[in-house]
Amino acid sequence: MSNPYEKYKSNSVAVASPEQLLIMLVDGAVKYTKVARLALIKGDKERAHKELIRVQEIFGELIRTLDPNAGDFTEELLIIYSCIRQKLIQANIKKDVSVIDEVLPLIESVRDTWHEVKRVYDQQNAR
Repeated sequence: MSNPYEKYKSNSVAVASPEQLLIMLVDGAVKYTKVARLALIKGDKERAHKELIRVQEIFGELIRTLDPNAGDFTEELLIIYSCIRQKLIQANIKKDVSVIDEVLPLIESVRDTWHEVKRVYDQQNAR
């Protein structure tokens, strides 16, 4: 028998809108970056590696889903997302909490921005 929580998560992703999936990804990026940071502090390099790879993959997916025809905003997101991925790679190679501390506020800012975009979008569409 499968884990009910895993089944719920799987179903949540399957029925989520693109906007909800984006929010889930950026929320996950923050969560897993914090988990990696804590793992490094505790000396669990294997767990830190796993979580940093997970966050790198999230930003890789965000990069892949950018529409190159959407204008300057897309180019700016590409630069930000790519910078974040590079910092995550650097943190993983060096196993350095200070690099995570440098990039985590940027990841949180990306998350907060997308939450605000969704809030404004939902508010406008509720009218």
